Amino acid sequence: MKDKKLFIVLIAICILTVFPFLGESLFQSKGEPREAIVAYSMLDTGNWILPVNNGGDIAYKPPFFHWCIAAVSQISGQVTEYTSRMPSAIAMIIMTLCIYLFYAKRKGNNLGLLTALITMTAFEVHRGGWACRVDMVLTLFIVAALLQFYQWYERNEKGIPFWAIIWMGCATLTKGPVGIILPCLVTGVFLLIKGRSFMSVAGKLILTGIISCILPAIWYVAAYQQGGDNFLTLVMEENFGRFMGKMSYGSHEHGFHYNFLTVLSGYVPYTLLALLALPMAIKNLKAWEKPKHWWNAFKSYIKTMDSARLFTLLSIVLIFVFYCIPKSKRSTYLLPIYPFIAYFMAEFIYYLIQKKECIWKLYGQILAIVGILPIIAFFLIKGGIVSNMLTPSLSNSSFGQIINIIETTPIDAIHWLYILLPLIATCIFIRSVRNKRPILYPVMGIIFTIYMSLDGVILPEVLNAKSDKPIAEAIQEKVPEGNIYGYISSDMMRFFTVNFYLGNRVLQFEIEKPEKGYLLIGPHDYEPFAQRYSDYQFEEVYRSEKKSCDTKAPIIMYRFEKKAQ
Repeated sequence: MKDKKLFIVLIAICILTVFPFLGESLFQSKGEPREAIVAYSMLDTGNWILPVNNGGDIAYKPPFFHWCIAAVSQISGQVTEYTSRMPSAIAMIIMTLCIYLFYAKRKGNNLGLLTALITMTAFEVHRGGWACRVDMVLTLFIVAALLQFYQWYERNEKGIPFWAIIWMGCATLTKGPVGIILPCLVTGVFLLIKGRSFMSVAGKLILTGIISCILPAIWYVAAYQQGGDNFLTLVMEENFGRFMGKMSYGSHEHGFHYNFLTVLSGYVPYTLLALLALPMAIKNLKAWEKPKHWWNAFKSYIKTMDSARLFTLLSIVLIFVFYCIPKSKRSTYLLPIYPFIAYFMAEFIYYLIQKKECIWKLYGQILAIVGILPIIAFFLIKGGIVSNMLTPSLSNSSFGQIINIIETTPIDAIHWLYILLPLIATCIFIRSVRNKRPILYPVMGIIFTIYMSLDGVILPEVLNAKSDKPIAEAIQEKVPEGNIYGYISSDMMRFFTVNFYLGNRVLQFEIEKPEKGYLLIGPHDYEPFAQRYSDYQFEEVYRSEKKSCDTKAPIIMYRFEKKAQ
């Protein structure tokens, strides 16, 4: 049975470690402003079905995530980095709380709490919760649907799993049919293993899936009425073409091994713990004389596994295998398996504390060192020591510019406290070890404070130096109002970050073909562009000193006008 006090503590941890830092980092990658500008267009035009953004594009994903950004931004008065990341942060927190409630009820409060804490501190989950991307919201709905399906199983599949249907409908409105396919796949296989007949399982889940389509179908019909065949083509390519590997363009294509590597890297810092325990696991494997013993032991393990653990295991394996099929692979696709892996990781940690506490203690010591190293590096940069060591060529490079910005950017007392938090947590850990007190939560405290130090000060200092916001401000000063036009030779690429900070003012030159105005373009694109549009005359009025975070090249602005005939 869940503990209300622990639940409140978990809520407090989530709030204190997430919300203060969401707006610290500027947009400095094309993905975030590309999504945020859709919400901006919704509020600006009043079109919440299929708004046009980035000079003529329609969103590649359904609008639920963008609705959330627009709703939050409407309350605050404008679309900002903070409001754009709020839906992902809220989704991560709700998912964390749901995981606690689910496992606390079935496995005990302590195991449920540790599972929840591991979930939100796995690197991939942490990164997803801080990003203006659809993936964390999708993950919440898939995980919530799976948990609701399991509760439906506990009721002997009586009635209709109403909440699972709602969450799958919301998931489909977030990223497409995968929001229905994955929960139904896991639940179907689980029920078959539990001895349900195939026809019964298929009939119930097909009916559930069809009902789940009603809510998103309303939007798809409305969007088709606005976008027509172009919208339909985009939907087919993004959903079915991506899965079948028949897209018109290459999109995150990777081999089978990619998913294994992303899970290992995505589960940092707990991957380190697994590596420390690897010798112990290998030693235990030597007790098995032949490989067939592995298979027999695995079958015995499955047979004796309780229902909740079996459902957890299937959620990991089936979703992982599903995403191994398409050529298009991204680390964020596998986010739904992370809270379920966290459960087995929590069990493993409790085992280590009971049987091999020395490994957990060593893990805490390594984390303490890792947490202190960024603090030392930060002090060296702020003190000017690093910049003095740079060669002239490095000083003039992008790296040197970032070092200079970090060195000269002032920080206040609160931010200094954030920087020192890992040091404080390390002192608590050392004191617990010396006094022979439990060290489970002191080690978890080191992990949380490392994240807080990174999110609150260190990463914003580094990432903000990469942002195109200063470029947008310089352009804004030269062209305070009116449309600006952009051209990038790469298909589907736009000046996403600059466009966001300019308030969606950047239109596509080749669509508009205006008589005169201002053009944003990269140095490598200009010559062929000017030759193709030789009936225009161009005058350079601005050139960015730094490279754009989107195009990895300087942005040049030209004043142009069509030549008189």
